[in-house]
Amino acid sequence: MTDEELAAAATGGDERAFAELVQRLSPRAYRVAWSILRDDHDAEDAVQDTFLAVHRNLPRFAGDARISTWVHRIAVNAALMKLRTRRRRPEAPLDADAMLQVSAPTQASQPLGAERLEAAELASRIGAAVDELEEKYRVVFLLRDVEELSIQDTAEVLELSVPAVKTRLHRARLYLRASLERYVKG
Repeated sequence: MTDEELAAAATGGDERAFAELVQRLSPRAYRVAWSILRDDHDAEDAVQDTFLAVHRNLPRFAGDARISTWVHRIAVNAALMKLRTRRRRPEAPLDADAMLQVSAPTQASQPLGAERLEAAELASRIGAAVDELEEKYRVVFLLRDVEELSIQDTAEVLELSVPAVKTRLHRARLYLRASLERYVKG
């Protein structure tokens, strides 16, 4: 069965069809939630919120987009909502014992080779640069360049026009290029 057929069956009350739909679409929903939130626990919560909303609103799904695009849009919104909630909630500081345990080196740890260390440092800098992007640019960048959605699908997921997606993607890429050039030169 296609995703759309599963959605139709689930709308008719077939819980097995809904479970199959969840199984098919949750990995993609998790990836997009994690790429926005950068936290496993929060991403799992966002996916759970996503499929609760899908289950609740499936009878109202109009079918004007693919079911996977609709679920993707809900996952993005759930992740953004979780991100906004996280920003309002202050982080709890670690206690001194926990900090000592984290910072204490273990005998099993091995020094990284220079190349691996440089690659890890560059990956960290790229991640930091993406995190520095303003939310509206970061989400477009993640959906288009990381999740590899088409411009049209990205526009549908975010409920934006295609030109708006292109503009935001262009600005995100310019910022990332400038940020990484400063890092490489600096």
